[in-house]
Amino acid sequence: MGLFAIKLPDVGEGIAEAEIVDWNVVVGDVVREDDVLAVVMTDKANIEIPSSVSGEVVWLGGQVGDILAIGADLIRLEIAGDGNMAAHADVETPRAKLEAHATPATEAAAKPPAPDPAPVANAPSTPANTTSRPLASPMPARREGDKPLAAPTVRRRARDAGVDLRHVAGTGPAARITHQDLDAYLAHGPGTTNGVRPFKDTSVQQIRIVGLRRRIAEKMVLSNAIPHITIVEEVDVTNLQDLRAELNAAHKGTRQRLTILPFVMKAIVEAVREQPEMNAHFDADAGVISQYGGIHIGIATQTPTGLTVPVARHVEVNSLWDSAGEVARLAAAAREGTAAREELSGSTITITSLGPLGAIASTPIINHPEVAIVGINKMAVRPSWDGQQFRPRTMMNISCSFDHRVIDGWNAAVFVQKLKTLLEKPAMLFVER
Repeated sequence: MGLFAIKLPDVGEGIAEAEIVDWNVVVGDVVREDDVLAVVMTDKANIEIPSSVSGEVVWLGGQVGDILAIGADLIRLEIAGDGNMAAHADVETPRAKLEAHATPATEAAAKPPAPDPAPVANAPSTPANTTSRPLASPMPARREGDKPLAAPTVRRRARDAGVDLRHVAGTGPAARITHQDLDAYLAHGPGTTNGVRPFKDTSVQQIRIVGLRRRIAEKMVLSNAIPHITIVEEVDVTNLQDLRAELNAAHKGTRQRLTILPFVMKAIVEAVREQPEMNAHFDADAGVISQYGGIHIGIATQTPTGLTVPVARHVEVNSLWDSAGEVARLAAAAREGTAAREELSGSTITITSLGPLGAIASTPIINHPEVAIVGINKMAVRPSWDGQQFRPRTMMNISCSFDHRVIDGWNAAVFVQKLKTLLEKPAMLFVER
């Protein structure tokens, strides 16, 4: 038997470190070659790390949220035959010593759940087809506010079932909640299981900021250094909505369905042609503005793990349907966690939208190091005076923020008015220039 170390691989050019966001194994697991061991994150992109050998896990290189350098030991396996650890002078080869160096999180995960207490003599028998315990069975008391004890598998089941374990009585050692306790709770409901009564919730849960949420927090700190100027403008999108409906009806089933985003993207392209300073990055430390010829639009996308900004590149050469297809593809990849690193970086201007959840107006935060962001707010039918009478019109506000260090208020207003004109008269989007 030998010890085999799997190192954190080079996951991209210029990447020096990566954050552990998920472990698929614990100490004691037996893995096969190509099994996924862990998921790491770089620049908001999740990367799965597979095993290159088969063996038993004896050591993990860190906990979720830890950051490892490229080339550092990610995991160590005990394998049949010679390993690759002989060259490491600091490696303790006896397995007992190796396991002693495991992180507290991996040691806890490696321990088997505590066994349920033995049946009490002459206790009422439970039918074979149910796992619930007698409601009158004794239980150790859990003090108000104490965190419930339960194995990870029990916690996962409770989370999937929407059960708060603080309201479930545990019959295991130290009031540990077992699968049987959870089964009983699910069978009989709150307030009757094992005599549990509701109590005041005085607990405080400490949640470590890791993974995508930590990256978002770091990005917001950078964006907070930007002095924002935000302009909100009302836009009549009635004609645009009519055009969009006609195009979707004409190409139903043959082309990607058009949302309002491709039109906004095309309007940004036209507006940037006249004001290229909006399509730029600003390096405040170097005092340099990098103005880009290609228009790479970031699309702020909400995912189960947080906000990401996949990038549609060279939108200036795309048709409406090209942009619609790219937005759909990028959004799906971001939500599924399969977006590549290069698809999550390099934007030169960003669009953000809350869709139907959007408010009347918003104050978008600039995506550092960009200098402008376009916010799309909720559409609503409102009465509009045309000079003779009120007519129902589909209205939408756009909220645009700019880096006031490099974008003057006048230029920002001109940009917003250009977007308004193009969206209110969408035929102008197709005029050859």
